[in-house]
Amino acid sequence: MKKQAREDSVSSPQVVTFDAIMPAAMAVRAEASGVKRASTDPTTLLALSVLAGAFISFGAIFATTVSAGATELPYGIGRLLIGLVFSAGLIMFIIGGAELFTGNNIIVMAWASGKVTTRALMLNWVLSFAGNFVGAIVTSALMFYTTQYTFGAGSVGLAALSTASAKTSLAFIPALTLGIMCNALVCLAVWMCFSARTNIYRVVTAVPPIAAFAAAGFEHCIANIYFIPMGLFIKAGAPDSFWRAIGKTAADFPELTWSNFFCGQSPSRDNWEYYRRIDYGCRGLLVCLPAEDGSIGLRG
Repeated sequence: MKKQAREDSVSSPQVVTFDAIMPAAMAVRAEASGVKRASTDPTTLLALSVLAGAFISFGAIFATTVSAGATELPYGIGRLLIGLVFSAGLIMFIIGGAELFTGNNIIVMAWASGKVTTRALMLNWVLSFAGNFVGAIVTSALMFYTTQYTFGAGSVGLAALSTASAKTSLAFIPALTLGIMCNALVCLAVWMCFSARTNIYRVVTAVPPIAAFAAAGFEHCIANIYFIPMGLFIKAGAPDSFWRAIGKTAADFPELTWSNFFCGQSPSRDNWEYYRRIDYGCRGLLVCLPAEDGSIGLRG
């Protein structure tokens, strides 16, 4: 009998499927991922978070470059292009295995099911946000010194300035609600990726919601940590030749200040207590920290 069973198992072909994983199994995968992320040692978590901040910044750089001089396009077409190219940053985070604060909000699923402690959840959020902040702001400083903002007769730098200025001009309530809408789609992208069996499927799955939030003008707090300092660095350190090329001066961007940047990021800490109370049934609809609005990548 045993020999016959063995022969049957050898002769029977293995079934390999590429079908998407269904929501019930996705929930199990999401919980397991949350437990794993929450148990990552602090040094590794911080290092991976710095990388995630840089990855998101690469998407922001791509979006800034594509948007330069794109005002001649119909508004919706320009927004669509910006959204598609910005999604490159989130793809790098998803495929590269980095730790993004807005994506890690979905760890609350494992917390709500009792598999992750409140302390571990909060520590993960604090360290991932801190690492993302460092990665994004260091990338913005490096990009300033590349002088890439002078490309296209200064059109890239003008796009960066316009974006940063618009973000620091946004009132609190719009910033908050745009941040909520943004992370609803970010977490939805992460949630949907739990249905994918290959990296190709993950890319195809992640692009629509990420492109949607960027094209619609929603606010991603980590991207804004690149966008706004980049504008501030250009405003403070760009040479006279740049200002002559774009026909403007630093005084044309009065709302672009460091105080507005830090005030815009502060609501994130105030809202953490609320985020961790969201019910498990609201998977994929967790909130991103609000930040300022702007014309590139995240707002027109």
